[in-house]
Amino acid sequence: MQVLEFIARKFSELGDQTYGEQVTQRQHALQSAYFAEQAGAGDAMIAACFLHDFGHLITGKEESIAEQGIDAQHEELGARFLARHFPPEIVEPGRLHVAAKRYLCATDAAYYEDLSPASLQSLQLQGGAMSTAEIADFESGPFFQAAIELRRFDDLGKEPDLETPPVEYYLAKLPPFLREKA
Repeated sequence: MQVLEFIARKFSELGDQTYGEQVTQRQHALQSAYFAEQAGAGDAMIAACFLHDFGHLITGKEESIAEQGIDAQHEELGARFLARHFPPEIVEPGRLHVAAKRYLCATDAAYYEDLSPASLQSLQLQGGAMSTAEIADFESGPFFQAAIELRRFDDLGKEPDLETPPVEYYLAKLPPFLREKA
C-alpha cells in the first residue's frame, strides 16, 4: 500500500480517538497544520505539523495510555515510520516536538503555566523540564528552531469547534516531499 493511502487510512480508522485533550487526533493534526498555514509557514512545516503526532495512530496502544502512566514515545515511533518516506525537514521537527515542550518548560515559565492538564501529565512521563545539559544539546541540533516552531503550532491545535480543511487537503501537500513518488 502506498504511504499516502496508509496515512489516509489511519486518519480514517483512528483519527476520532482522543488523547486527553478536547479534540480528536484528526482535529489536532488538522489544526496544527492549519495554524502553521495561517501563520505563513512553508509547506514543509505545514506537512510536519500535519504528521507530527502520526505515531499516535500507529502505536497499537489504547487512547488512555498516558493516564496509565505509560509514555508510548509516539514521536519516535512516528519518526521511524515517516523517515522511510519523507525527508528530515518533515520528520525531525515532529520527532523533536516532545523535546521542544520539555525545552520550553525549562526556559519559559509562562509556557509551563499555559500547558493543558493532559500536556502536564505527558510532560512528567516524557522526563519533565530539560536539564541545563539537555538544553545545550537540544539548542545545538539542526532542527532546534523548527521543533520550537512546530511545538507552538501543536499547542494551538486544541480547539474543539475550529473548522479546518479536511485530511485530503493536507495529504495533497505531501507528494512533493515523498522519497518515493506515490
